[in-house]
Amino acid sequence: MDATTAPHRIPPEMPQYGETHQIFEMMQVTLAAAGGPLSRETRNLLEQLLIHQPKDPLQFMIDHLQRNNDHVALSAPDTVLIERNLGKRIDPQTGEIYHTTFDWPPEAEIQSRLVVPEGISEPDTVQRLLQHHRNIVRVLPSYPGILKVISADQPCVDVFYQALTYVQTNRRSNAPFTPRVLLCGPVGSGKSLQAGLLAQKYGLVNVCCGQLLKEAVADKSRQGETIQPFFEKEMTVPDSLVLKVLSQRLSQHDCVQRGWVLHGFPRDLDQAHLLDSMGHKPNRVFFLNVPLDSVLERLTLRRTDPVTGERYHLIYKPPPTMEVQARLRQNPKDAEEQVKFKMDLFYRNSAELEEFYKQAITLNGDQDPYTVFEYIESGITHPLPQRGP
Repeated sequence: MDATTAPHRIPPEMPQYGETHQIFEMMQVTLAAAGGPLSRETRNLLEQLLIHQPKDPLQFMIDHLQRNNDHVALSAPDTVLIERNLGKRIDPQTGEIYHTTFDWPPEAEIQSRLVVPEGISEPDTVQRLLQHHRNIVRVLPSYPGILKVISADQPCVDVFYQALTYVQTNRRSNAPFTPRVLLCGPVGSGKSLQAGLLAQKYGLVNVCCGQLLKEAVADKSRQGETIQPFFEKEMTVPDSLVLKVLSQRLSQHDCVQRGWVLHGFPRDLDQAHLLDSMGHKPNRVFFLNVPLDSVLERLTLRRTDPVTGERYHLIYKPPPTMEVQARLRQNPKDAEEQVKFKMDLFYRNSAELEEFYKQAITLNGDQDPYTVFEYIESGITHPLPQRGP
């Protein structure tokens, strides 16, 4: 269904419940114990779990499966290609079967007495093949995501090993995993760049808290009018106002459906508790650690051309001419004193944040940004490490 015409309103607590109780992992075990994959039953079971959210999901699944037993049967055609069937010939004296294409006997005496086996005719073969195709068309919808099509027009050994490899391969769960990524780090640690890379590759919604506040003011909404005086006086916007704007954005359909990557909030433990209480709990948290010297080099040497608006860096992207360099200006926020103050503020709160987000992954942000992205990407696509009590 087109989400623009009839959007699904999925409460954010649903996928959080599934991840918290490891429902998707337990479902794999339950399906294996049941003796095979459950197609429609599986989807129904997942739906019931997320709707009812029982305190004991394992017992809920057991009871459900006991009430609704499904069995899966697989079938294959007697023959795959008409050519293989119609080319068969039998020696009535020895009972040996030959084929006109693959293993025709060289002896003329044997060739002269070969006959078509009983029941092998073109109408019969075509009818059986058509019946098989009708069965396949009827069966296919019952096995979404688990059907493997293997060409039988190859040696039997190759067909066998392809089927065996597929059966023995551990496949990912079909459970919906919606990334809710939080990037934490001091000013200049590269959070914005990494968020942009994640949004571009995985389709996540890039949620920058500071940018949200600016957009609210620019839109002249009721919340924006409340925030504007704090901007004008260069004061910190109260957490209550920030949470209203942020929660409204994270609750929108694209964030719930595609997932999000958040940066710029929370900055301390109180804000982390507030975000959690609003039902927007991240399932992947990364801390980007960058030493002070590297941050100072990244930020204090940034400059802007007031004429063209072009941004430069005196080391990494120097101005093209001396004339341009002479008119460059530094943003007051990039002054060394301001950067040191923000760095100190972040690291004073980071220990409590890391303790709050116990499954957080700490990365060295003082390296090539694409190397950092590879580490973040690995932390999103792989299961979280299990920590002891």
